[in-house]
Amino acid sequence: MASLLGEQLFEISRQGPPPPKDFFQLVNTKNEVILRSWRISLQLNCRGAPPKELRTSHLEFLHHKVLQQQIGTVFGQRILEYTISLCQGKFDYLERLPDNLMLCIMSYLKLKETTLLAQVSHRFRKLCNSEKFWEHTVRNRCAGFTSDMEGIANAMGWRKTFFTFFNTSGRKEQQQGNRTIQQLRLSVIIK
Repeated sequence: MASLLGEQLFEISRQGPPPPKDFFQLVNTKNEVILRSWRISLQLNCRGAPPKELRTSHLEFLHHKVLQQQIGTVFGQRILEYTISLCQGKFDYLERLPDNLMLCIMSYLKLKETTLLAQVSHRFRKLCNSEKFWEHTVRNRCAGFTSDMEGIANAMGWRKTFFTFFNTSGRKEQQQGNRTIQQLRLSVIIK
């Protein structure tokens, strides 16, 4: 699992709170926490000033309450807590898996479970709404899908194809969906 960790574990940039409106960057590497700040000002004496940089080891950061308070003020409590957990060696390996491997793992989940997964993070929401995920879902979970429908799915989108033709609730909608699939097949055969 250690191979999933790059040299840089986390990075975020943000404009600081008013009034100064300075710009900040927080970088957490395997060994240290780096906080950079750029002074944003219209005053002549501030123009061309180099950024300030504070580097501290993980252990030092855990005891540096002033730096923690500054990071909490600029980036928020959640980012501060995440930075502290990284400094304590608590890594989220699931977030670091490549997309293709995550999509493979997600293929074993029920669709209701993927809706819950999509609420976990921005990355999981993006994966759960991706065309790759929905293509895999339609191809492997929808019994009525045929290769004739592939062109239509590519044109209208795999997610929309799933919800239009395969995700029906109730008997009446199921019958209507089956008729639509048959019409779709006929139109593909005729062309």
